Amino acid sequence: MIVNATDLKNNLGKYLRLSAREEIIVTSNGRCVARLMAYEDAGAARTASGIVMEKAEAYAEFPRKATYEEFLRLSENSEERYEYIDGEIYLLASPKTSHQKALGELHIIFHNWFKGKLCRPMLAPYDITLGRGPENINVVQPDLMVICDLEDKLNEKDYYMGTPALMVEILSESTRGKDAIRKLDLYMSAGVKEYWVVNPFSREVTVYCFTNGDLSRHTTYRHGEIAVSCAFPGFEVRLEQVFA
Repeated sequence: MIVNATDLKNNLGKYLRLSAREEIIVTSNGRCVARLMAYEDAGAARTASGIVMEKAEAYAEFPRKATYEEFLRLSENSEERYEYIDGEIYLLASPKTSHQKALGELHIIFHNWFKGKLCRPMLAPYDITLGRGPENINVVQPDLMVICDLEDKLNEKDYYMGTPALMVEILSESTRGKDAIRKLDLYMSAGVKEYWVVNPFSREVTVYCFTNGDLSRHTTYRHGEIAVSCAFPGFEVRLEQVFA
């Protein structure tokens, strides 16, 4: 598919979703200037059995399709942590120190601002079930999330079954493609209002704002700047506190 740069800018969410299925060539003034395609981790290695094993701090990916019921059986009978996205299972590995430092600072900031308010920040590990539709159920474990209907959406097993208003993912070297593209698309289509992608390597935070299942705007904040929420007016985060 070929699109011009203006069309890409105005419909970024649409073309991010399409890039998972086909390569998109971007033109400017009649010239091809860029290529948008699905992310493939250069650090992944395929074993003889066909299973893709990524770097130690990343996910271990099973590219074979699994049903939601198969995922439930696996996760319920294992001490490991898993995610289930678009019919594929991911094994979550232990995060590194830079990840945990950023998460700790963010949780303090979120907790202090939301204290006494209706919405509540929650930390991983905490399963969030999201549906693109009745036939496409996904289960993720965001690093941090803000939930505004917690008590109303608990099932009989004390699991939350609603949709958080805000999701936060902290990138690792080998999962940045999945968190920045695949989860962006999932959260956008599942009704999440806002998504923060925290990059501890470049000391940046990108805030994605969603409206009616599409990307309405996104802003990248750099070290020394203040990240501003679009779903919660008045909520701001100084990046120097996150990446101290």
